[in-house]
Amino acid sequence: MILEKLKKSPSDLILLIIAAIGVIILLVINILVFEPLTNSIYGILDFEFAWTKEQILIIFAEWESAAVMSLQANGVYWDFLYIIGYTVPLFALILLFTRKLSGKVVDIGLYISLTPFIAGIFDLIENINLLIMLNDYPDFESFVPLTASITAFIKFSFLLVGAIFFLVVLVLTLIKRFKK
Repeated sequence: MILEKLKKSPSDLILLIIAAIGVIILLVINILVFEPLTNSIYGILDFEFAWTKEQILIIFAEWESAAVMSLQANGVYWDFLYIIGYTVPLFALILLFTRKLSGKVVDIGLYISLTPFIAGIFDLIENINLLIMLNDYPDFESFVPLTASITAFIKFSFLLVGAIFFLVVLVLTLIKRFKK
């Protein structure tokens, strides 16, 4: 079973390397792509959590120019690569620190290590819906913002579970190390 293989491979070095590569992707996209998008009253989180077509239309009215809409669409396209930037490091770090422990926490950690990938799947669905709104404005269906918001909520929920678990196993690993 795949979870049993995760107990031993990939190696700790490989996990650290892929975590570092993911973090570099995350930082580069944040600096080069997402930073320029913060010059508006409404940001990407407002867009992701608009819930209704009426709220999207308010956001788009603020973004009004074709250039801003194009920048926002560009940001969503880059978010497809950004998904790798957060899923891979969180997976690798959860797995790395979980494997340093023993007992039930290892079994739980193997399952939790998959939460970033589940979040990434929901992010893909969210991105598709965001692009539908950007590309079909103002003619997109009213269920599209709701779908984007629900999938964003689920995405962030899985990421939160993964991040909290990572912090727990990190603390447990440090405690274990200091006890020796």
